[in-house]
Amino acid sequence: MNLVVHGGGSVEAGGSLTLSCSASQSIYCMGWFRQVPGKEREPVVSIDQGVGNIKYADSAKGRFTISRDNDKRNVYLQMTNLKPDDSAMYYCAAARTYGACASRDDVRFWGQGTQVTVSS
Repeated sequence: MNLVVHGGGSVEAGGSLTLSCSASQSIYCMGWFRQVPGKEREPVVSIDQGVGNIKYADSAKGRFTISRDNDKRNVYLQMTNLKPDDSAMYYCAAARTYGACASRDDVRFWGQGTQVTVSS
C-alpha cells in the first residue's frame, strides 16, 4: 500500500489550502494527521470509505472538510480560514479497518508528510 500526498505549502492566516492523498488500492479508512516538532502526531480528520463515517478533531471542525472519491482510493482535505496554529507537517493515513484512522496507534499506512505553513 502506497499513499501519495499532494498539496501543502505556505499561506497567510485566513487563507485556504487543499491536500490530496491517493492510495494504491482501495482501503477501509483514510485520514489526516499533523505533527509539529517536539509534539506527538495528532489526528485531524478521518473517514471510513464506503460508509462515510467522518470524525473531525475539535481544531478542524467548521474549517476543514474531508471528501473522498467513490473509488475509495482518494481523499481530499480542504482547509479554510487557516491559522498559524495549523502550521505543521500533515500526513495521510490509512488502515484496513473501519474506524482505525482516527487513532495514531491503529493507523497501518502513512503517506509522506507535506508541510503546511500559515503566517500571521
